[in-house]
Amino acid sequence: MTRATLLRLALAVVLVTAALWAFMHRSALDVQSLGAAIHRAGPWGPLAFIVLYAAATVALLPGTVLTLAGGALFGPAAGTFYNLTGATLGATGAFLVSRYLASGWVRRRLGPRTEQIIAGVEREDWRFVAFVRLVPLVPFNLLNYALGLTRIRVSRYVMASYLAMLPGTLAYTYLGYAGRTALSGHADWIRTGLITLALLACVAFLPHILRKTRGFMNSQARK
Repeated sequence: MTRATLLRLALAVVLVTAALWAFMHRSALDVQSLGAAIHRAGPWGPLAFIVLYAAATVALLPGTVLTLAGGALFGPAAGTFYNLTGATLGATGAFLVSRYLASGWVRRRLGPRTEQIIAGVEREDWRFVAFVRLVPLVPFNLLNYALGLTRIRVSRYVMASYLAMLPGTLAYTYLGYAGRTALSGHADWIRTGLITLALLACVAFLPHILRKTRGFMNSQARK
């Protein structure tokens, strides 16, 4: 058995185990349960949260609840970092599973969108990855697997994913933080709520702006 085969088997065992664990504990993915678990973990709490986020992403579980929980538990700054790191690790895990272990399943799941995504990456490389992260043509968790079918380098995939996921992660992390602030009756809850609304508005309008910009650049390139 070659070293490459052994590495693939080890990767499969780790990722499948993590995904199964996250799926079996999906009922505990709420702020109260997560808060209790993080408190029990002590100084390892942030690391445990990141690992849980990554495992949930590989298991195709919705990440919105975890992102909101990250904001509520850790605040906007640390919460954004932990959320973004967990999401990127999970996205990379799903990418590797698709590339080395489950390409056939991913192709069947995506159907005709497969060739569109492959062609986009072939044409624009990491810029296409960033674009589909900001303008969700495919659901986030499935997109992670879809991009594993392309030939983009892992380092460029990780870089583009991390940077392009930052705006949405920041907005939803702040939303979780704002919810905790409002429930606690903190004096700054109005200011926090206004900041949250501004961030969510920016994220909502960003896809429209990017589509317009992309269309203009494509039209200029054809001239």
